[in-house]
Amino acid sequence: MDAGFADRGPGTFRFDPAESAALALARARVLERMAHACHRSGRDASDVQLVAVSKTVPAERLRAAVAAGLADLGENRVQEALGKTAEVPGAKWHLIGPLQSNKARRAVETFAMIQTVDGVELAARLDRLAAEIRPDRPLPVLLQVNVDGDPAKAGFTSDGLGTALPEILALGHLDVRGLMTVGWLGADPEHARPTFVALRRLADGLRAIEPALGNELSMGMSDDFEVAIEEGASIVRVGRALFGARPGGGG
Repeated sequence: MDAGFADRGPGTFRFDPAESAALALARARVLERMAHACHRSGRDASDVQLVAVSKTVPAERLRAAVAAGLADLGENRVQEALGKTAEVPGAKWHLIGPLQSNKARRAVETFAMIQTVDGVELAARLDRLAAEIRPDRPLPVLLQVNVDGDPAKAGFTSDGLGTALPEILALGHLDVRGLMTVGWLGADPEHARPTFVALRRLADGLRAIEPALGNELSMGMSDDFEVAIEEGASIVRVGRALFGARPGGGG
């Protein structure tokens, strides 16, 4: 074994222990910030899950991340994830970017959760594929909502989701665990707060009518995850605060 590297498994999967230690420190800092946000809002820190946005991060570094405790990894593209999954044992993969229908089969085969279901047609396709690929295990999904009505964002409109939700919840091979959104991007995290408030209120209203909708709220990234937690996020998607800045961003 090369000096400065550690094995994971039978001499096949290696990572840099120094890199893993640095990622463990970054993880601890993010978890501390999450805990403070939970304290401010009267919540238990264990109620919020950290998903590390691994877009553009190479497999060797992700192996170090898993060793550092960052086992939930979020990928924006199905094809990029497919190039990593076999090389990063122990990871649990979340799709947090848009899903094209021609990539749906591979997504069902690869991801533990698809967070970006943005239409009835896609939900129905995933349900059919899940029935075929994993008939005894409903596929965990979140429904992406564009609560701001921002033309640059994907997702159901708030009104559209209310109309579509009964049909989606009737799909027997999907486990609809809750909702997901993206806040306004900007230098001031407070700019995203109205988005997060709107998603929480929408979820509360929908569950009052459709109790089968799950409680998860995936919202908040590196710039605004503390505000998202204060407004009810149960999943935050954090990239840059863990892995540093990357070309094209990374949450």
